[in-house]
Amino acid sequence: MNIEKELAELERRENVRVLYCAEAGSRAWGFPSPDSDYDARFVYVRTVEDYLKLGSQRDVIEWKLDDTLDINGWDLRKLLRLLYNSNPVIFEWRGSPIVYRTTDFWEKNAPLFDEYFSERAVINHYLSIARSDFSNNLSHDRVKLKKYFYILRAIWACRWVIEKHSPPPVPFDVLCGEYCPEELRGTIGALLEKKLAGQLGSGTHITPLTAYAEQSIRELTELAAAYEKLPPKGWDTLDRIFLQSLDR
Repeated sequence: MNIEKELAELERRENVRVLYCAEAGSRAWGFPSPDSDYDARFVYVRTVEDYLKLGSQRDVIEWKLDDTLDINGWDLRKLLRLLYNSNPVIFEWRGSPIVYRTTDFWEKNAPLFDEYFSERAVINHYLSIARSDFSNNLSHDRVKLKKYFYILRAIWACRWVIEKHSPPPVPFDVLCGEYCPEELRGTIGALLEKKLAGQLGSGTHITPLTAYAEQSIRELTELAAAYEKLPPKGWDTLDRIFLQSLDR
């Protein structure tokens, strides 16, 4: 899939400069189905003239959405404002193992994002995903079996943050290797094979996985409650990053 060609075309049409683009979703996590689309997420900057215009401009570009491609991106200014509150999506994009484009600017400044990493915010984000997917799927008699991967990944991401005090890695296999109980590895491995082959639909509960997820969510909820909300960092670093991006 020629994502770079799409990026070049959107730069020309939108008059922007793409600083970074990476895969998000199941391909980045490592468990795509054969028919999974490409979820490309990019960060862009406009010209100085555009930022100085009195009329407001959208800070999102939804470039393409079809059966194969899902390409959209954020203005760097939007990304930095969300980073101020430790938006976990930004750390996921930065940590993607599939990068379609990067720049010297991104490589220089992306490590500075860690200054705004909040354990509390990121844990609550992943815990919310685990709770929601459990409630919406595993509370029924028949379940979408792929949801086990979303729930487990979110649970293990929480554990990573709690133990290692850093953004969790994106690939599922890294988190699985670190936190999957030995007695569940065979079950998860068999499930993963079916997912990669496109043979994973709906079915009855996998009792050991459901029980593990329920217990883990309960434990993590108690641990998350102990995190205090810290005062936000200042804007200085983010302001410098944005102003540097305007120096072409």
